[in-house]
Amino acid sequence: MSVRHPHDIVEHELAVLFRRARSFSGELAREVHPGLEPAAYALLQRVEEVGEVRLTDLAAFYGVGKPTLSRQVGLLLKLGLIKRVEDAADRRSAKLSMTDDGLVRLAHARTARRQRFARLLDDWSAEDVSRFGELLVQFNRIQD
Repeated sequence: MSVRHPHDIVEHELAVLFRRARSFSGELAREVHPGLEPAAYALLQRVEEVGEVRLTDLAAFYGVGKPTLSRQVGLLLKLGLIKRVEDAADRRSAKLSMTDDGLVRLAHARTARRQRFARLLDDWSAEDVSRFGELLVQFNRIQD
């Protein structure tokens, strides 16, 4: 048996994590609304996080073009989870914000997500969970 390089282990385990995260995102999206797609769930979280946001700013945050996001945003609007609001700084454009229903549904899904993570990490010590969180923050702050 050959010794695996630590970078190979990280790459492999991240691939497993990403596959699991895609599946988990689908489950969470359905918790919010049965018609919600996983990609739109992430957008919904971002809109909730920033309050009001322009489509161009969402596109820049995710590093994709506006046309790529337009379909997902359209779905969120159609499902009544977000709404368009007039941009006070530029009346020619609009921002996106959460609806009351979207906030309630997202909060419900977030509670379900926390409960699931608590079950998954139940056998871990509080120190291990905390350190894992710290390492994830550190990893996610890496700029390529």
